Formats: sequence, structure tokens, C-alpha cells
Amino acid sequence: MEVSPTSRPPVCRILDYGKYKYEQTKKEKQAKKKQHSFQLKEMRFRPKIDEHDYQFKTKHIREFLETGSKVRVFVMFRGREMAYTEMGQDVLKRVIEDLAEFANVEMPPKMEGRSMSLVLAPNANVLKNLKAARTAKEAKEKKEKAEKFKAEKTEKAKSEQQI
Repeated sequence: MEVSPTSRPPVCRILDYGKYKYEQTKKEKQAKKKQHSFQLKEMRFRPKIDEHDYQFKTKHIREFLETGSKVRVFVMFRGREMAYTEMGQDVLKRVIEDLAEFANVEMPPKMEGRSMSLVLAPNANVLKNLKAARTAKEAKEKKEKAEKFKAEKTEKAKSEQQI
């Protein structure tokens, strides 16, 4: 395998090709693990939604955003409701206003057949808090694992001393 083809003379190294391929696939898998993939969650509303239902659904949208997922918000129209699409726009505007501190509008409201939709993405502050929480959780798990290992080691040493 060529290590440095640009140098004079070129530098080469002899290695086990099977081992090299194995290490390359292992590196690729590790890179995929660290790669962040987001989910697109969906929430459906109706133009004549009741206040409690609206609050309940916006609470769930907030939870989805706090976990780092994008959310697609629909307003579904049936029958005569198609004549009153402005009611659906009002619902979507209200969602945007209520979740302004948690989300950015990635795709503005757009009519698609019998539904009107928009996409919300978590804003920078939410993602920063999420990252901080994840690192704190990982540090806590690492600490607990180390304490557990230490306890097992001392217990093993005590049992060997008794023998």
C-alpha cells in the first residue's frame, strides 16, 4: 500500500489486505454511529380545533422539538372546510407564534391538496440544551460504570483474601 505517493521516493508499506479492509469497515461503522440523523414527526390539526386539543398537540410538538426532531404540522380539510382555508392558516400561524421560542419555520405554510402543512425545526438554543443534556448524561453513565467496575474489583480482591 502506498503511504505517501507525493514524496520522493514514494513511501510504501506491506500489509495484510484482509486486516486493512476489516479496519476500514470498522471505521465506517463508527462514523455512522456518530452521525446524527433526525426524525420528521407529524402532527395533524383540524380548522375547528378545540382549545384543549390544541394545547395538547402543541405540547407534544414542543416535546418533539426538545428531542431534536423536526415536526411537520398539518391542517386537514374536509368537505365545506375547503372554502375556509383561512381558518387553517390561522391555526398554523398560532402554532408558529406559540412555539417561536422552541422552533424555526423551515418550510412556510403551503396548501397541498386537502391539507395545509408547514415544517418546524428546533432552533439553536434548543439544540444547545439538548447537546448539553446528552453530554451530562454520558458523563454520568461513564462515572457510574467506573464506580461499578471499582466495586466489583474490590469485592473480587476481598474474596481472594479470604481464600
